[in-house]
Amino acid sequence: MRPKPFHPEVYNGDPRFVKNRHDGCIWHRCENRTLYADTDRSAVVYHANYLRYFEFGRASLMRDLAYPYVDIEASGYVYPIIELGIKYHSPLYYDDAMWVHTRPGNLGKVKLNFDYVITHAQTGGIVCTGFTEHCALNSAGRPVGIDENTQNLWDIFPK
Repeated sequence: MRPKPFHPEVYNGDPRFVKNRHDGCIWHRCENRTLYADTDRSAVVYHANYLRYFEFGRASLMRDLAYPYVDIEASGYVYPIIELGIKYHSPLYYDDAMWVHTRPGNLGKVKLNFDYVITHAQTGGIVCTGFTEHCALNSAGRPVGIDENTQNLWDIFPK
């Protein structure tokens, strides 16, 4: 199945954010490059490594919005992944540059989502799309409401 069109353009002059011409959604973006260690015997990036790229995108978004994950943990919260999904469309190879696009998705009382699109930096082709769902936990590991600073990320993310 072909992915929905994704045509990012720099948003408001800030290269960290792009607007998809197709649907108007705003995305945070960061550049990454595959390492030799990311590939498998077939010379493509091993499928599970795309989850690391998702984490890189998520952590970069939060850092760029002035609330890095280390600060969340210091405030007594953690947000483990409780569900994820990924669709692969074309492979990455050793030393390929990529753009990792991330945006806040659904926000509930104790759960939140991030959405992702990884594109090949040279061709612009969609490599994969996906999501992660997280649950807010306190330092004792019990589900709690999403902390105020994390809720603020959803409020301040460009729309």
